Amino acid sequence: MEDWEADFGRTYVIGKDPLKLKLKNDIEQAWQEGKEWFHLQTHLTRAECYSYAVGLAQKYNWEFVGEIAGHLIGIFPHERLNPNDFDLYMHPENHNNMFAPDKDGNKRDWILEIHFVDREKKIGGFFEQLLS
Repeated sequence: MEDWEADFGRTYVIGKDPLKLKLKNDIEQAWQEGKEWFHLQTHLTRAECYSYAVGLAQKYNWEFVGEIAGHLIGIFPHERLNPNDFDLYMHPENHNNMFAPDKDGNKRDWILEIHFVDREKKIGGFFEQLLS
């Protein structure tokens, strides 16, 4: 179907490398923490959500490397992005309220993305899904 996208991502580890398994588990736990934190909020800017994701990486002793920490869900929202237009994204320069309704008064739904890396060890991982 050309009119729909799925936005769901996981990190998998092949083998038993303890650091890679820790990364995978940390990313999943951080995503769950992010979801719980998000649902406790009543007003939250997209920049604040991005900052929280960066803080999660620091808490777990990783580096957050995503340009964004998530995005609005919809019909191909990525295609509407213009350079330096971060309105649809959890980005440090986007100070719009995540809970504001769309132009028709509808609730908006968001994808949370967690991107952790260890540059020295040259490993990284990713976890994303709908914040519902």
